[in-house]
Amino acid sequence: MRGAAITRPFRYPARWLSFLAGGLTPILLFPNPSLSYLAWFALVPGMVLFIRAGSVREAVARGWWFGAAYLIAMLYWMAAELGPGLLLLGAVMGWMWSPFAVSSRQLLRPPLSWRRFAGALVVVPSCWLIPEWIRSYQGLGGPWDLYGASQWQHPAVLALAAVGGVWLVSVALVLANVAIVILVGAIRPSVLVPGAPAPRHRIALAAGGAAALVAAAGSGPLAFALTSPFPAVRSVTVAMVQPGVVDNAQRVDASERLTDQLSEGGTLGGVKPDLIVWGESSIADDLTGTTAADRGLLRQIEALSARDGAEILVSQDTTPPGKGHEKWAVLVSPAGVEGIYVKTRLVPLGEYIPFRQQLGWLTKISKAASSNMVAGSGAHLLHAVDRAGRPLPIGVLTCFESAFPDMSRVDADLGAQLIVYQSSTSTFQGTWGPEQHASLGALRAAETGRPVVQAALTGDTVAFDARGRQLAWMGQSSSGVVTVRLALPDAAAKTFYDQAGDYVMWTGVAVTALAALVMLGRRRGFLGGSPGICGGRTAEYDTDTGQPVRSLFEAGAAIRGRWGRRTSS
Repeated sequence: MRGAAITRPFRYPARWLSFLAGGLTPILLFPNPSLSYLAWFALVPGMVLFIRAGSVREAVARGWWFGAAYLIAMLYWMAAELGPGLLLLGAVMGWMWSPFAVSSRQLLRPPLSWRRFAGALVVVPSCWLIPEWIRSYQGLGGPWDLYGASQWQHPAVLALAAVGGVWLVSVALVLANVAIVILVGAIRPSVLVPGAPAPRHRIALAAGGAAALVAAAGSGPLAFALTSPFPAVRSVTVAMVQPGVVDNAQRVDASERLTDQLSEGGTLGGVKPDLIVWGESSIADDLTGTTAADRGLLRQIEALSARDGAEILVSQDTTPPGKGHEKWAVLVSPAGVEGIYVKTRLVPLGEYIPFRQQLGWLTKISKAASSNMVAGSGAHLLHAVDRAGRPLPIGVLTCFESAFPDMSRVDADLGAQLIVYQSSTSTFQGTWGPEQHASLGALRAAETGRPVVQAALTGDTVAFDARGRQLAWMGQSSSGVVTVRLALPDAAAKTFYDQAGDYVMWTGVAVTALAALVMLGRRRGFLGGSPGICGGRTAEYDTDTGQPVRSLFEAGAAIRGRWGRRTSS
């Protein structure tokens, strides 16, 4: 009996279909397939399954299964590091998509009314933001593969990011999915729920759904057309060095050898960079240290900077004396160290284990970090100087930090004219992880109105202009030097998102909380009774599975038949 109770949730095809719908979505939308146009309707199959759930309880279950698959597929490339922990992560955290499932069922289940039509357009996209908001916490993996990030190749859509961040792009995409479901529910409600009757205002509701779809799809291009990039006050040339897959003993020599090509006698001697950027963990020594090896390496990089006529941004991965293990971005000029940034947002499990006292056992079943790295104090600027001697304020962030919109926004607010990421993804070479990571630069550029570059020790070296348009891309199988000419905005220029912050996300959280209170109040009778379809019970259903025993429409027909027989007798 106990075994039957354990396996019971796995017996229902609709839940497995929800799992499939959730898993296929991130696989198809994000790099490497990057079938980004599917995002405008990719959620529809899952939403139909949620709408068909016979109860709220079953909708919660289907949303959980959908979310578990979404997480597992989204992070599949971490399977080698997390091991069985990846499946555990999906199983535990899949619940975050349950509010989205419940709101879809409650507001989109036919027959539609105007009140639920309006509610669906506001509440369902807001509920989608809940898992994106929760995942934004660093300890839960950070905001990786947010739905709006699927549009990284489309600057016209990314124009919304300058208004409301990646969150607003997600809202537009989910709104389009909701509008499609409304169209189907108005024209062919039996597709959503077999036997469902047509709504009273069928044509009007269909027209409303079509209008919502057009508004969602056109919002990005409209924002792109009505706004213009900040005027360029000057241009700079940035050289990014990607050595490729090298072991620890070779990485410094490889970076130096490629950088030396930029000197007068090198193969790239015609390029005159204003800044040279090395990848994450490009050196293992402490450039502020006092040992002969530390001071010798610093002198080498100083000499290299003098030969190339540009400051060099390196990344050291070491344990400075008297400190813990830290990752530093170090700006070096011919005169020495000019500035340091310490990585603040560490990779969960890879660089530290959240709640290590409780979760330390993960090291026994995965390659989770054996000890915690020390985090920095937060984002701040490094003040570089271009080859003409003019100030070049740059926001420097490290690898995983490109997933966090708030960090690049802080740098923009502080006056950065350029956002620079240093990356190394050697652990995930050959997977889609490095491409997904590199694509995030387009979002951060569009949000802040600043050009973004990413130099990778291994992985992908990329550059995007201030509207998120791709300027350069060197894939993970290549090595060399990527140079790009960038137009810089004024240091004081700010997008609306820079000024307003994450108002879209917090509005979504507030709407979801209010919707949950309204739903609870109606179920408790505080607001006029159950919001069931047509004002009554939605169905008779099995309390264990949530599957309808008799559909609403069959039950209604049976009641009408019995009433007819009584009156005729």
